[in-house]
Amino acid sequence: MEKVNWKVEGMSCTNCALTIHKYLEGEGLDNVKVNFIGGDVSFELPENAHTKGNIEKGIEGLGYHVTNGEGSKDGKPRPKRLFAGHLQRFWFCLVFTLPLMIHMIPGVHIHFLMNHWVQLALTLPVYLVGMDFFGRSAIKSLVKGIPNMNVLVALGATAAFVYSLIGTFSSNPGNYLFYETTATILTLVFLGNWMEDKSVETTQASIRKLTVSQKIMANMIAYDEAHNEHIFPVESTHLKVGDLLLIKSGEYVPMDSKILSGNASVNEAIITGESAPVEKKMNDKLIGGSMLENGSVKVYVTAVGEDTVMSHILKMVKEAQAEKPPVQQLADRISAIFVPVVLGIAFITLAGNWFIGQHTFTESLLRSIAVLVIACPCAMGLATPAAIAVGLGRAARNGVLFKNARSLEVFRNIQQVVFDKTGTLTTGSFALKHWEMTAQREGEQPAGTTADTFKKIAFSLEKYSNHPIARCIAKEWKSKDEIRWAKMEEIKGLGMQGTDKEGNTYTATSFKGVRELTQHSGHNIYITRNNQLLGWIDVADDIRPEARQVVNALHARGIKTILLSGDSLEKCNQVAQALGIEEVVAEQTPEGKLERIAAYNQQAPVAMIGDGINDAPALARATVGISLSDASQIAMQSAQVVLMNHGLQQLPLALGLGKHTYKTIQQNLFWAFIYNIIAIPVAAFGFLSPTFGALVMGLSDVVLAINSVRLNWKKVA
Repeated sequence: MEKVNWKVEGMSCTNCALTIHKYLEGEGLDNVKVNFIGGDVSFELPENAHTKGNIEKGIEGLGYHVTNGEGSKDGKPRPKRLFAGHLQRFWFCLVFTLPLMIHMIPGVHIHFLMNHWVQLALTLPVYLVGMDFFGRSAIKSLVKGIPNMNVLVALGATAAFVYSLIGTFSSNPGNYLFYETTATILTLVFLGNWMEDKSVETTQASIRKLTVSQKIMANMIAYDEAHNEHIFPVESTHLKVGDLLLIKSGEYVPMDSKILSGNASVNEAIITGESAPVEKKMNDKLIGGSMLENGSVKVYVTAVGEDTVMSHILKMVKEAQAEKPPVQQLADRISAIFVPVVLGIAFITLAGNWFIGQHTFTESLLRSIAVLVIACPCAMGLATPAAIAVGLGRAARNGVLFKNARSLEVFRNIQQVVFDKTGTLTTGSFALKHWEMTAQREGEQPAGTTADTFKKIAFSLEKYSNHPIARCIAKEWKSKDEIRWAKMEEIKGLGMQGTDKEGNTYTATSFKGVRELTQHSGHNIYITRNNQLLGWIDVADDIRPEARQVVNALHARGIKTILLSGDSLEKCNQVAQALGIEEVVAEQTPEGKLERIAAYNQQAPVAMIGDGINDAPALARATVGISLSDASQIAMQSAQVVLMNHGLQQLPLALGLGKHTYKTIQQNLFWAFIYNIIAIPVAAFGFLSPTFGALVMGLSDVVLAINSVRLNWKKVA
C-alpha cells in the first residue's frame, strides 16, 4: 500500500477531523489518521481505491484544502478568497456592527440608526460574509452526516436575521429588530475563532522549534579536471547524498553527514535538548540542524529530505500527535452527537419558554439562539489534542520521542522500572581490560592456539556482533588476517557462533555457554573451539554518571527499580549496589527477560529500558518500552519511547511529562464538560444574551489552549 501524508487547511475542531476521517474510511482507505490541530492527514491507499486526485477533490468538496496534494502540483493557482482569515473577517464585520451596537450604550440614542432599513443595510454585509464561511461549512457538514459547530452559529444568526427581516416588512417593525444580534454573533464568533486559532497555534510552538526555519547555505566542495579544490555556496535543499561539504565554526550542519576529516565541538541541542557540545572526529556522524561551536570539518552527505534524522523525528511526533489515546474516545463520541443534541435543546428552549414559561415568542427565540451560540463542541474536541501537542513538543525538544500518544497516557500508572545493564545503566564504551588463555592457567595449550590465533578467532567472531562488548574486542584486535566463515550466526542471549570451512565450530559466548567447561564465572567473553575452552576476555565498562541520580528520582516517586540482565550475577550485583537498585535478576536469555516482564506486568504497570537486540521482545511486552538513541535498530523499533540524548538523564522528564500531560487532559475535559453543562442551561433560562454567549463561546477554547501551553513551563521532572 502507498502511504499518503497530506497537509489540510480549514479544520477548526474535532468534528472537522471526524468529517474527513469518516469520508476517507468511506472511500475504503486504511490506517486513516486526522489531526485537526496540525492539519496532518495520513492514510494508506489500497490498489483498488480511488486515485489520490479524486480523494483530494472529495476533501475539497467538504470545504477543506489540501496544500500538498496532486492539485498543488498542476501549476494552477488556487482561487483567492476575499478574506485570508478570521481576523480580516472580524475587522470587516466590526465596521458594520459597531453602529448597530451604539444604542446599547446607556444614554446614547442616534435616531436614524434605529431605522429598520438602516439596520438591515448595516447587517446584510455582515450576514453575507458570515454565511460565506459558517453557512458553507454548516451545509457541507450536514450533507456528510457529521454536523459541526458552524451549524449552530449559522442557525442562530440566520434565525435572528430572518425574524428581523420578517418584522421589517410588518406593520410594526420596531418590535422585531434583532439585526444587531445577528451582526454581533457573527462578528464575535469570528473574533473567537481567531483567538482560538492563535491559542491552538501556540500549542504547536515546541514542535516548530525542532525545524530550522531558514534555508541553510552550505559550502560545497568540488574538484576540477586538474583535481584542484573549489568551494562554492549552495542551498541545503539542493544537496544530494554523497555531496562533499566544508562546515566551519559557527555554521549549521545542512544535512545528515559523516566526517571525512577534522575535529569539532558540536551543539546537538536541537535533537537532544542538551546544550553541552559533543566532541566529533573522523567517521563520526553529524545530525542536520546541529551547529559547530568550534572547529572545522569536511564531510559527505549521508541523508537528505525525508531520510534525515530530523525528518524522522518530526514524522514520529506528528504520527504520535494524530494518535487518539483512550481518554479521547469518550470526547469524540460526545462530539459526534453534540450538535444534534444542542439543536434539540434549543428547540425545547424555544417551546418551553413560549408555551410553558409564558414568555413572548421574541424572548423565547432569543433564549434558544443563545443556547445555539454558547454551546461549544470544539472545547471537548480540543481538550486532548492541545495537551498532547504541547506534551509531545516539549518532550521532543528535550530529546524524548514518544512514538504514540498512548505512551503519554499510560506513563501515569508506571510503578516499576526495569533496566538492562550493559549500554543502559553503563556507558557501553568498553575498554579491553584483561585476557587470558586456558593454557596459561591450566598448563596446557590447545592444539594450534597461540596468542595471535586466539586474538584472530575472537576478532573474526565479534566483528559480526553489534553488542558493545563485541565492538570493543573487534576494534582492539582488528586484523586483516581473519577467519572466513562457512556459516555465522548470533545465538540470542549467548553470543556468536561460527563454523569454518573445515567444519570446526567456534563461539564467543557468556558464562552461560561454557558453564560445563569452567567454574570461573566472572569474565565477560569466553572463546571456545569444538566445545573446548580456549580462553576468556574481560572488558571494563563505567556506570553512566547520571544513573544514580535517575534511580534516586524514581525511588522518590515510589517507583520500584529492577535490574534485568543477561550478564553474570556477580557483575549485576556490583552495578545494583552502586546505584541502589532494589532487585536484581541476572543471567537471563531473551525468552527469560520476556517471561520476567510478563510477570512484572501482572503485578503492576512496568517500564522497560534496554538497548540491545536481546531486549527487543521485552521492550515490546512492557507497558511502556524505552530505548536509548544509540541502541540497536530492532530495540528502537520495539520501544514506544526513545531517549535521544545518549543517556538516561531525561527519563524522569519522560515519566513526569506523561503524568502531567494526562493531568492536563483531565483538567481540559473537566472544563469543557462543565462549561457546556452550566452555560447551556444558563442561556436557556435567559441569563445570557446571544451577544455575550458568542463572546464566551470563543473564550472557552482559549482557556483550554492556555492551560495546555502551561505544560511548556510546568515543573514535571
